[in-house]
This record gives sequence, structure tokens and C-alpha cells, in this order.
Amino acid sequence: MQGLIIIIKPSSSKLSSSLVVVVAAMMLLLGLAGVAHGGGRRRLVVSSNEDEPCRRMTVYYHDILYSGNNTANATSAAVTRPAAALSTSRWANGTYFGLLVVFDDLVTEEQALASEPVARAQGFYFYDRKEALNAWMAFSLVFDSAAYRGTLNLMGADLMAEETRDLSVVGGTGDFFMSRGVATLSTKAIEGAVYFRLKMDIKLYECYV
Repeated sequence: MQGLIIIIKPSSSKLSSSLVVVVAAMMLLLGLAGVAHGGGRRRLVVSSNEDEPCRRMTVYYHDILYSGNNTANATSAAVTRPAAALSTSRWANGTYFGLLVVFDDLVTEEQALASEPVARAQGFYFYDRKEALNAWMAFSLVFDSAAYRGTLNLMGADLMAEETRDLSVVGGTGDFFMSRGVATLSTKAIEGAVYFRLKMDIKLYECYV
């Protein structure tokens, strides 16, 4: 606790003893508060084998881009467009270079969009290559369920031409406090420019439990 200075004047041994008791009680309460939030009981587990993560899960990420007439179910929206010169020459070949999309996407346990939700994916991606379809992503998986509470934070290049590609898990909160690992992505469905579904195989190699 910074910025708090306690001065005890030894006017009497009785008063000093009382102040010591009060300070001790305050420290005990602060310690119990830390334990209640998991701060005093966590231990770091670091995996020593790539094939044996300390925690693993597979979920499905659904992105529904706003198209102008799907307001009710759209979960993402383009917020920029490329410069005019690139728009004419590059959008025609499908690279979307310069397009930035902000999303609040559903994440489910099974592939179907209507299956059990486990989290929301909240963040952005943008298309960053002129010659080919390629994106860069940064987002949080926000969990609020009986199974998990907290966030996992992911970022990295989505090399869309590859069958599988990896994003870095750079941290987390709650049940995923300070977690680090890798999320392997694979595309499972594409419907025009409006909808796509990604499989995310998440492997954590640093976990606080």
C-alpha cells in the first residue's frame, strides 16, 4: 500500500499496544482480501513439453460482418476503407488491403452457430497485405460462465493462405491469470464476405492454478 504513513508516538505502552493490534488487524484483513481474489494461493505451472500443455481447450469463433441489411445478427463491422487508389486496384482481387474490422463475436463449444456459447471474442482485425489475403488480429476471449470466468488475450498474424496458423496467447485474467500459450486457427466455413467460422485449438504452457 503506497502513500500511507503510520506514525506511532510512544506516549504510553498501553496506547502503543492498541495501535499495534489495530495495524495487525488491518494487515490481516488485507491479506484475507488477497486470498479471496486468488492472489495468495496461486502457483505457476510451466509445461516442459510442447505436447503437454498445462491447459487445453477447443472452441469455435463465428464472425458475421455487417452487410447493410443484417443489423439484427451482425457481430462485426468494417470501420475503415483503403485509399482510393488501392481500393480500385486491390479490392477487385479480394485482398481487402487496408480494411479494419471491429468485432464482438460469439465463441461456441461446438461448430454450430446455435451451439452452447462459451465466450465472446472482442477486438479487431485488419487486412495488411496487398498481394494476398492476409490479416492481423488482436482480441480478448471474454469468459463468463459456470466453467470459466476471466479473459484470454490473443494477438498475431492470421496467415489465411495456410491451413493452420498460430496466434500468441499473451496473457489473461481471472481463471486464466497471466496465462501464456498458442492458439492454432483453422478455417471451417466461409459464406461469401459476410460469415466465417474458425476453429481455435488453445494450448496454454504457463498457467497459474
